[in-house]
Amino acid sequence: MISGQTSEGDQPGAAGTEGGRRPTGVPAAPVPEIRPDGDPTVPNSQLIHADPQVLERPAQRKFSNAYRRDILRQIAACTKEGQVGALLRREGLYSSLVSHWRRHEEQGRLNDTAKERREAKPDATGPSLSQLQRENARLKARLQQAELILEIQKKASEILGISLKTLDNERSD
Repeated sequence: MISGQTSEGDQPGAAGTEGGRRPTGVPAAPVPEIRPDGDPTVPNSQLIHADPQVLERPAQRKFSNAYRRDILRQIAACTKEGQVGALLRREGLYSSLVSHWRRHEEQGRLNDTAKERREAKPDATGPSLSQLQRENARLKARLQQAELILEIQKKASEILGISLKTLDNERSD
């Protein structure tokens, strides 16, 4: 190395060149600092970094039935080529979403009288709740009747002096 020259690594501020060369003695350009108020001309000792956290899933947009009907009306009014695409781009909608809206409109699900949320369909294969409640009440009544009969049998065997354990032993033989 010649004594009068310095390498790029020896110069102050040479780290920002990343392999590029500049004339000897010319310092690197200062890196502008980011300020919270957005003014890069005022020096700031602290750099502001953007939040690196990425949200898991963006929030899904929800459209009212009135908005859906309005968009379908606007699409129906489009007569020139490219107007529908421009409308969809302006509103940030996909054509497949509009197709679903058309299908819902044909089914009458975009009417004001229709409910916003659908109710769960009752299970057609299983018994209904009222039927199960009636069966439960019937079985409870039969259980009470059977317990009453057993109590009567126990009292009758006590009065007659018959041991119920001996009757159980005789049946198992």
